[in-house]
Amino acid sequence: MKIAFLGLGKMGSAIARLLLKSGEDLTVWNRTISHAEALEGGGAKVVLAPAEAVKGCDVVFTMVMDDPALEQIVYDGKVLETMGKGAIHVSLSTLSVEMSRKLTAEHEKHGQHFVAAPVFGRPHIAEAGKLWVAMAGAKDAVKKVRPLVEKFSRGITVVAETPWSAHALKLAGNFLITAMIASLTEAFLSVEKLGIEPEVFLQTVNSALFQSPFYEMYGNIMLHPPDRPGGTMGLGEKDTRLFREAAQGAGVATPLADIFLATFHRAIEAGMKDQDWAAGYLQLQRAGNQ
Repeated sequence: MKIAFLGLGKMGSAIARLLLKSGEDLTVWNRTISHAEALEGGGAKVVLAPAEAVKGCDVVFTMVMDDPALEQIVYDGKVLETMGKGAIHVSLSTLSVEMSRKLTAEHEKHGQHFVAAPVFGRPHIAEAGKLWVAMAGAKDAVKKVRPLVEKFSRGITVVAETPWSAHALKLAGNFLITAMIASLTEAFLSVEKLGIEPEVFLQTVNSALFQSPFYEMYGNIMLHPPDRPGGTMGLGEKDTRLFREAAQGAGVATPLADIFLATFHRAIEAGMKDQDWAAGYLQLQRAGNQ
């Protein structure tokens, strides 16, 4: 199949490289052209406009930061009107339920398909080809793109035939990540004040209670902030806000998400928008407890 890939940040670039390594015919576009040009050596064709990238393609992958960024590509970039009938748009981004529903309807009007495939994992997980993907969409469309998704994932959950269902699942999953970070933060600060090393606490409770590589990874990120953020506080705010909107739209109260969102807003006001999601949460709360 002929494939287009739009959006080559840390996650998108890692996924595109894996597709190229598997021999796929890939045309790439990114707002910052140097990110696209970095893939030329691997065999990617670089173009200067989204519409040019998707013309004649069977499958179009998008991996962008948020709803507005995707809207700009799909509408201002003329992707919707340039994609051919029967072509499939696979969104790997974490989107709002509302946006997912809107794109499903828009593609259907144009005789195209929309498949939601948001991914779980940070950039280093993407580079290793070990993302977990939540997929949703029409059965035939999901079946057609699944072999491509398998090239950069360790597992796939097919959620439903309604694309927005995968985005709702992903938002709820990201809410749990923030809940874990928030609970570890409170525990770390508590044991630290009581003279216990947070590293000792993390090793003990993870061995005794969770036995989770996930807790171990995020706990270590929080205690030893990376030079390059995997996910930012700004992304944490966005995902928490969208989870809250989806849940409250379904009539579900979100007392924990309300607290987390207020914390992210404090972080952004403090100039921490681009700091690591996990490490920044701990740093903010530690500063408030000094």
